[in-house]
Amino acid sequence: MTDLTNLTIAGARKGLAAKEYSAVELAKAHIEAIEKARELNAYITETPEQALAMAKASDERIAKGEAGPLEGIPLGIKDLFCTKDVQTTAASKILKGFIPQYESTVTSQLWRDGAVLLGKLNLDEFAMGSSNETSAFGPVVSPWRRNNDTAKIVPGGSSGGSAAAVAARLCLGATATDTGGSIRQPAAFTGTVGIKPTYGRCSRWGVVAFASSLDQAGPITRTVQDAAIMLRSMSGPDAKDTTSVSMAVPDFEAAINRGVKGLKIGIPKEYRMEGMSSEIDGLWSKGAQWLRDAGAEIVEISLPHTREALAVYYIVAPAEASSNLARYDGVRYGQRSLGKDINEMYENTRAEGFGAEVKRRIMIGTYVLSAGYYDAYYVRAQKVRSLIKQDFDNVYASGVDAILTPATPTAAFGIGEMVSADPVEMYLNDVFTVTVNMAGLPGITVPAGHNAQGLPLGLQLIGKPFDEETLFAAGQVLENAAGVSQLPERWW
Repeated sequence: MTDLTNLTIAGARKGLAAKEYSAVELAKAHIEAIEKARELNAYITETPEQALAMAKASDERIAKGEAGPLEGIPLGIKDLFCTKDVQTTAASKILKGFIPQYESTVTSQLWRDGAVLLGKLNLDEFAMGSSNETSAFGPVVSPWRRNNDTAKIVPGGSSGGSAAAVAARLCLGATATDTGGSIRQPAAFTGTVGIKPTYGRCSRWGVVAFASSLDQAGPITRTVQDAAIMLRSMSGPDAKDTTSVSMAVPDFEAAINRGVKGLKIGIPKEYRMEGMSSEIDGLWSKGAQWLRDAGAEIVEISLPHTREALAVYYIVAPAEASSNLARYDGVRYGQRSLGKDINEMYENTRAEGFGAEVKRRIMIGTYVLSAGYYDAYYVRAQKVRSLIKQDFDNVYASGVDAILTPATPTAAFGIGEMVSADPVEMYLNDVFTVTVNMAGLPGITVPAGHNAQGLPLGLQLIGKPFDEETLFAAGQVLENAAGVSQLPERWW
């Protein structure tokens, strides 16, 4: 039997249906892989007993001809999604030991469709980071390494555990969340596929909040087809989430072979930024040629407020985080540190429970929302955010079907290499992704090549609202043309 951890979701689904192996065998193979790969620190909580029980139930349903769309597929869940009776920490000390008595809508839909829970995946604390180095449980290590170099590489963030686990064969797919690029950037860093759907496509109910107007759930997988399969199960309206859109969920998988003939793909001139590496620029041009060869028309477009997007994001996101994280006070759940009165208890709980990056963003957010600064910063940022969305609206109104950009300004870097006195250096990793969240649009990252050191590079496609199908069609074209879906060699 071939190594079951090398399968794709589509391949595993086919093998399970043909009775080539059982869901229990598939789960056991991944449990063993996780045990051997703890050096990567991808999982915060492993759930082997639960995985085997769910897999056994899947085998019974398969035998009865009652298999769901994800029947028996072993998945990792970003530890930002609440899972009933399984610890949910958001990678923060303040939530260590918190066991929800309810299930997030997204994960409940995955279990409804037959998926198997392998465990909860590591992330940047409260999803605040671009490298997965801010977790209270330690950094995640990418399964990739530079050529002839043993230095450990970051997997990107905040969904670094999800991306690393998928690339390292520790699950067939993983849930993730994207507030400013936290699905697409780690996918690019690890040679995986990540899609951030349109805001409102997936319910946010039961997902620990960072910035409520930006957060959106999505999958990280090894192929475009697998991402389409997972997203269909994750999507759908939810009465418990007022930002969830009441729209029918398309058959995303049916769109992957649609091709791009006759589509108009935009190339934004503002994304050609000073200091961008020649490797990224060359890959971008190559991606445009692949789409042109497949029948698409490539046109230059303008998104004039791109330059302001990063600054706007780092006002809006911390402001919303400051409000959302006020609930962690030591009273209702999570860590409680004692003090001589309630105010001191609040102070001690937050001082001991939150990490440095979370504290930094809370302070920024509280500052921009404070009296005397609200109009100067937050209100102004929201006005520019509207202009960013208007830029995209104008481009799509002109007949453009999707936009092609780089996913990241560089390949992955070494753990500790970007730690400096200036956190803005790290924030610049989000320069190509934050606009998508500001405008509430869908975006997908597809592996498209490697740099000179052998590390993965990705390309990003940005679509119209609720037109993920076009992204899957164009993403499949890029995947077929690039042919770089190989996994990293095991060194752990």
